[in-house]
Amino acid sequence: MSRPEDTLPPDLFYNDTEALKYTTSSRIQAIQSSMTHRCLELLSLPGPSLILDIGCGSGLSGEILDSYNHTWIGMDISPSMLGVALDRETTGDLLLADMGQGIPFRAGSFDAAVSVSAVQWLCNAETSDVTPQGRLSRFFEGLYASIKRGGKAVLQFYPKNDAQRQMITAAAVKAGFGAGMLEDDPGTKNAKLYLVLTVGSGGDLSGRDITDAVKGMEGVDIVDERRRGIEKKRGETAKEWVKRKKDRDRKKGKIVKSDSKYTARKRRIQF
Repeated sequence: MSRPEDTLPPDLFYNDTEALKYTTSSRIQAIQSSMTHRCLELLSLPGPSLILDIGCGSGLSGEILDSYNHTWIGMDISPSMLGVALDRETTGDLLLADMGQGIPFRAGSFDAAVSVSAVQWLCNAETSDVTPQGRLSRFFEGLYASIKRGGKAVLQFYPKNDAQRQMITAAAVKAGFGAGMLEDDPGTKNAKLYLVLTVGSGGDLSGRDITDAVKGMEGVDIVDERRRGIEKKRGETAKEWVKRKKDRDRKKGKIVKSDSKYTARKRRIQF
């Protein structure tokens, strides 16, 4: 059975018929409720907060946010999904927007963000002049800016394969997030992946700064490699070590100076 994101863009796939079918399915309602509860558990918010619901659809996740007394704003690319949300008189404000074009809110607007079953859609490009990497970059950079310093985001998504999983997490880390990965029911058809993101307050984002809800939890993989140093290998020269670090940064798309005979050479003290 093909995945929805492999058939049509989300705004076309979720037409009036599919939007209503999705919203009225008792199975979908139960899964959506369970995953939103899990997102809130991982966010571990101290009290009622302003939350951005990315890919809010018809407001199923919003109902759970309501039950915790959170205020929420939802954004989605499907007019039909948002139409169903309006018909259901959801309490959140709704915005028609493509998350692959960024997050159109003022910097520091939200205490936290959640997303259920949406981010994997960014891994598909419908036209030749659009790339998944570019859409992911715009999304995560906009998301990072829109969340208050010290805030958090939890994104549940279904990657097609390890390459998609790595592409998504790499884009999040490159945007500046501290990141932890959690998988429920690993190795089963019910496996669900959660990317837990933290926004730094200006200090170093190492493992100790990953959200307390994730720290020490079984099955969590800290993926914040961008902000961790690379240890020098035994027998490795200073030049080899520097070149290895530069190669890592090039793979992440960073601008790095070209290697030369002066790479890693010690500088004389200037007076």
